[in-house]
Amino acid sequence: MTPAQLHCLCLVTLYLTTGYGEDGKFSGPLKAMTFSIFEGQEPSQVIFQFKANPPAVTFKLTGETDGIFEIQPNGLLYHTKPLDRERRAVHELQVSALDAQGATVEGPVPITIEVKDINDNPPRFLQSKYEGSVRQNSRPGKPFMYVNATDLDDPATPNGQLSYHVLIQLPKVSEIMYFQINNKTGGISLTPDGSRSLDPTKNLNYNLVISVRDMGEHPFSDTTSVDITVKENIWKMPEPVEIIENSTDPHPIKITQVQWNEPGARYDLVEKEKLPRFPFSIDQNGDIFVTQPLDHEEKDSYVFHAIATDENRKPLAAPLQVYVKVKDINDNPPTCPSEKTVFEIQENENIGSDIGTFTGHDMDEKNTENSLLKYKLVDQTPKFPQDNLFMIQTYLGLLQLSKQSLKKQDSSQYNLTIEVSDKDFKTVCLVQVNVIDINDQIPIFEKSDYGNLTFAENTAVGTTILVIQATDSDEPFTGSSKIQYLITKGDSEGRLGVDTDPQTNAGYVILKKPLDFEAAPILNIMVKAENLEPLVSGVNYNESSYASFTLFVTNVNEAPQFSQHVFQAEVREDVAIGTTVAKMTAVDPEGLDLSYSLKGEERGWLRIDRTTGDILTAARLDRETESLHRVQVVAAETTKPFLSSTVEFHLTITDVNDNPPRLAKDYIGLSFCYPLKGPESLIFAATDDDKQSFRGPHFTFSLGSEHLKKDWEVSKINGTHARLSTKHKGFEERAYNIPIRINDGGQPPLESLVSLTVTFCTCVEGSCYRPVGQQPGRPTVGMAVGILLSTLLVIGIILAVVFIRIKKNKGGDNVENTQASEVKPLRD
Repeated sequence: MTPAQLHCLCLVTLYLTTGYGEDGKFSGPLKAMTFSIFEGQEPSQVIFQFKANPPAVTFKLTGETDGIFEIQPNGLLYHTKPLDRERRAVHELQVSALDAQGATVEGPVPITIEVKDINDNPPRFLQSKYEGSVRQNSRPGKPFMYVNATDLDDPATPNGQLSYHVLIQLPKVSEIMYFQINNKTGGISLTPDGSRSLDPTKNLNYNLVISVRDMGEHPFSDTTSVDITVKENIWKMPEPVEIIENSTDPHPIKITQVQWNEPGARYDLVEKEKLPRFPFSIDQNGDIFVTQPLDHEEKDSYVFHAIATDENRKPLAAPLQVYVKVKDINDNPPTCPSEKTVFEIQENENIGSDIGTFTGHDMDEKNTENSLLKYKLVDQTPKFPQDNLFMIQTYLGLLQLSKQSLKKQDSSQYNLTIEVSDKDFKTVCLVQVNVIDINDQIPIFEKSDYGNLTFAENTAVGTTILVIQATDSDEPFTGSSKIQYLITKGDSEGRLGVDTDPQTNAGYVILKKPLDFEAAPILNIMVKAENLEPLVSGVNYNESSYASFTLFVTNVNEAPQFSQHVFQAEVREDVAIGTTVAKMTAVDPEGLDLSYSLKGEERGWLRIDRTTGDILTAARLDRETESLHRVQVVAAETTKPFLSSTVEFHLTITDVNDNPPRLAKDYIGLSFCYPLKGPESLIFAATDDDKQSFRGPHFTFSLGSEHLKKDWEVSKINGTHARLSTKHKGFEERAYNIPIRINDGGQPPLESLVSLTVTFCTCVEGSCYRPVGQQPGRPTVGMAVGILLSTLLVIGIILAVVFIRIKKNKGGDNVENTQASEVKPLRD
């Protein structure tokens, strides 16, 4: 074997032992085997060496050798040319063992050669140029065309797996890509930007350069050109549809159509408003139908939406609005506004006067010939004093007086028949015209003078003091005959009023305000009777509509009167004794002299001058005791019957700074653990009985002795709190009294000196421990033990006594039982 053959043999042996061939061996007995060999390897590569068993002396190779595979007489199988997987991926061979005479001794056995792929074929597009089209506003990501490439390499390996990419888009607007490609399928679709922005009116054509490359270790690639035409979006809102109402044509009827840009869309209709019935449908061609006759009077228009979805029921685009108008036909006769329309007209109205507008109704569409109404007067009842007293305007329906003025004595009512018509229908309506009396009669009093009346000045408000009566000849219970009474003279203060009975027109003169003998002992009253409606021209009120009476007011002694119910004053708490704080004044209606006194003055702070009503301070005031001092002031007549009146007097006492500051509480048991391990501090607070400002107190704090400053320090925390701190650790184990000076900063400022007692003591578990002898009020340990033993001794004695008593009771019971057993019953 040549060196070259040995070199090849070594290579094949290495190759086989890495997993190819039977059992990982280079040689072996003749049996069915499968070998995997990479295509493109150098020729004369050894595959396997078969071992022959006698009498076999040589081997024979048959099958799909393609002139590539050979076998040596010694069983060495090899290939003489590079393998090509694309030409044949699998070679089915047979190997036989022959004896010296050429007869088959063993086999043939199948040998399979699998040609493994290497990346030796570049991908190729099926076309050098592609053409396609897309609708504007198409759904992004949905392919509208495909490009395809092939690769002869094994598709099960990366060598035959392809990836597509968009290299160039022309034109490219603002560096935005309108198109994208699925790198696996080659499907070209719009990006979201492309779906929004493509517009054939701006740019009709686009060119893409698409690349494809395989996924091998050293990939190959190819490119192609794609020309894309942008088509107009046909998913557009349809034109408004008009449908004639009550159509008798067979339904459903196609009324319009919507269409998606691509076939295969599913269509549905969605109501914009929830209706009892939805008379529209759509088929899968996008044709929209009305399914039943429509009624303009029921609903004159419909608005709904058409939607397109894909096979997964996902919307392809925004819904389209569909507007349907129902066209009116004249299918409704006119109707009357009511069963009977009533108008009123006053008597003596001029010819041509308007009585009222009669308005019929029509359910057909407004402002069309179907709803244009005409009016005609066809009958009048009664026809007295003559027929055709009324007329009506043909198109306006305005009813007017046409022949003469009306008189109520002729007829108080007229019934008219009016014909209302449109283009095709006529309707008869009834109208009633009432003739209304005019106010041509004035009210007349039954008497002009009601004489003299006498009432005491304390007569209760609301009392009826007189009933007056006037009559009117106009129609009863109308504005022409209803009377109202007005006091026109003699009552400038408005003490009287007149209420009218609506049935009889009687007038009730009622006391509306208290009478006052002192102000007006005599009232000469004049009353006018007039109608609620104005009199007609030429008719005027005269003396018959006026009446008078005289009211005498008798005097009643009345209590004094203060000008108000509550009097208030304000004074500082440091005002001098005898200072006048208020002046109380009452008036007696009869002019009697008055005397003033205080009631409810329990503190003795105030007194009042009995004659003048001046209120003065009688003692020093104290705002902190009472800031609002309330008393009553009594004004009494000095002669019988001594009538009096009482009012409240409220004195607001304002604060002055007259209370020095003090500690907010008793600070007992303040202590620090001895010896100090570092600086210690405690917090204390101050207060003041004076009224504080809205910003609160502003106390300042300082040590009360200068020599204490080397040991202690006081620092202000806020307006009410301060901190007392030690300045060193060298304190003795004892109590210290620390004087603290507190200033309130008032006007004038007040200052006080307080003391804080701080004890330095030995601490046990964080608490201050004090020896028995140093804690007055607490028993010593010996005393505590003695108390405990005494208590136990007393309890023992009590228990012993109880036990003995129980034993004695039990013994007594036994004796009694024994004696009872010895008593024998008596026998006869």
